[in-house]
Amino acid sequence: MVVNERHSNQSGTGLPARRGETMMRHRTAWALIGGLVTMTAGPGAAQGGLRFEVSVPAGVRSEPLTGRLFIGLAASADPEPRIAAYNSARQRDGRVPFFAIDLEQLAPGRAAVVDARAIGFPYQRLKQLPAGEYWVQAIVNVYTKFARADGHTIWAHMDQWEGQRWAFSPGNLYSEAIRIRVDPKSPRPIRLSLTKIVSPIAEPLDNEWVKHIKIKSEILSRWWGHPMYLGATVLLPRGYDRNPSARYPVVFHQDHFSLDAPFGFTTEPPNPGPQLFAQMGREAGGKRESGYDFGRAWRTDSFPRLIAVKLNHPTPFFDDSYGVNSANNGPYGDAIHQELIPYLERSFRMIGQPFARVMTGGSTGGWISLALQVHYPEFYGGTWTFYPDPVDFRRYQLANIYEDTSAFRVPNTPYGLPERPFQMNPLGQPMGNVRELSRMEQTQGTKGRSAGQIDAWNVTYGPVGTDGYPRRLWDLSTGDLDREVAHYMRDNGYDLGYYLKQNWGKVGPSLVGKLHVYTGDMDHFYLAPSVYLLEEFLESTTNPYYGGAFGYGRPMKGHGWQPWSNADLMGIMAEHIASRAPAGTDLSWRR
Repeated sequence: MVVNERHSNQSGTGLPARRGETMMRHRTAWALIGGLVTMTAGPGAAQGGLRFEVSVPAGVRSEPLTGRLFIGLAASADPEPRIAAYNSARQRDGRVPFFAIDLEQLAPGRAAVVDARAIGFPYQRLKQLPAGEYWVQAIVNVYTKFARADGHTIWAHMDQWEGQRWAFSPGNLYSEAIRIRVDPKSPRPIRLSLTKIVSPIAEPLDNEWVKHIKIKSEILSRWWGHPMYLGATVLLPRGYDRNPSARYPVVFHQDHFSLDAPFGFTTEPPNPGPQLFAQMGREAGGKRESGYDFGRAWRTDSFPRLIAVKLNHPTPFFDDSYGVNSANNGPYGDAIHQELIPYLERSFRMIGQPFARVMTGGSTGGWISLALQVHYPEFYGGTWTFYPDPVDFRRYQLANIYEDTSAFRVPNTPYGLPERPFQMNPLGQPMGNVRELSRMEQTQGTKGRSAGQIDAWNVTYGPVGTDGYPRRLWDLSTGDLDREVAHYMRDNGYDLGYYLKQNWGKVGPSLVGKLHVYTGDMDHFYLAPSVYLLEEFLESTTNPYYGGAFGYGRPMKGHGWQPWSNADLMGIMAEHIASRAPAGTDLSWRR
């Protein structure tokens, strides 16, 4: 989910850590967001009340501008309102209001109008914004035109190796932050000029242990009609350079986009200051250590000499592709397995055989690790999957998408009762509901372009609409579920439990002993119920029996729980690899 599994900042990038962004982003003081509005400047602008007029000088950009325009309003200038608004939206705490509209071919020098028709978070409309002194700033998440191989032409944000984060994406246009009194009743327009451009990200440098890779994908470039890129961060074992003939097994650490090393590896002591989303990690329990402690273990003489890899595969819709082919993202599964992994195996002396490729990951990375093992059963040698996004869509969090009629309302409950929650703490106290998250994503972007969690699932699992954009599983305003979309997701292999049931005779023999799944019993995002359903099926298998393992953190263990430290997990996976190695294989990498 969107709550990344790391705490540290991306080294050298200037970007804040995304830890709280997989399945889902932590801490919520939820507030309602309104319906969808698409708007450009013109005679139809709403009359009366607060309005912002935002323009792009011809000297800054000479061509028409298409994208998503945000107005952030903050109590201070540090951080800048665009950054404060982005962080507030992703954390869903509602502390920094922002409003947004779509821009479609806005001409240089012409003003886009943000007025009563704009939608916002946490305030639905500008008229609800409390009057007062604010620091105000505008930013546009610039869209690129893609003429895809499927015949559709769409506009979406071309990731700039920032992980679909509109406040930080190089090339996005923004204004100076100004301090001004804002009154929703005032007809006086507030004018902002997009005179600044977000600078390129300073990517971290390679060192003895960590290498960064970025390659052009010909497969994806042909499909998207635009140059597309894949990448990886590679963590090398001790003695790698001193043993030029040695070959090593690989652990793929599946995760969101990140320039950090796998498992947070670092040789620098952790920052003692406050860390974003640290509370969720403390609530989850478990034994996962800091990246610094993991790094100390990795460098010891007794540690197994493995290569660890974190793959990067951002799309024009989200910070990662979920590692699979999909109708909306295109052939990412093909590109990863036919281009990226072969490149890595050639470049870093990996053994390059199925027994020596294993995976792990949590949340979104948990789903990826399980999905790739299931859909490429002979390519990988095993997965250790933690708190995965829903793996059986009869529990799509708490909804049964095949039987329920609404994502917002619990079936057969009287009107007026609390709606279906989206997030809780490990005590079971709800911290936000599906309606509120849906409305937040409406504000972040139209047509599946919010880079939020609900849209990420629609993009990955769902069909393409007639307009070329993703069809949604549910209407973000009403919550009404589209049964046709649900069945598409099921019938195309994204409901992993259903897929395994339908195909066990074919894939089961190649999965024996390879599936290991773990989650907290009180996962913040209600992920345990789908794991229970998956376990129920796999434990019922015969001819062959699946021969894997399930484990649950109890009592009251939340999102992020795992039963071992990452260092201990490496040892477990190393022994698994060794036990499946063909006779005569060099196992000197074990120590």
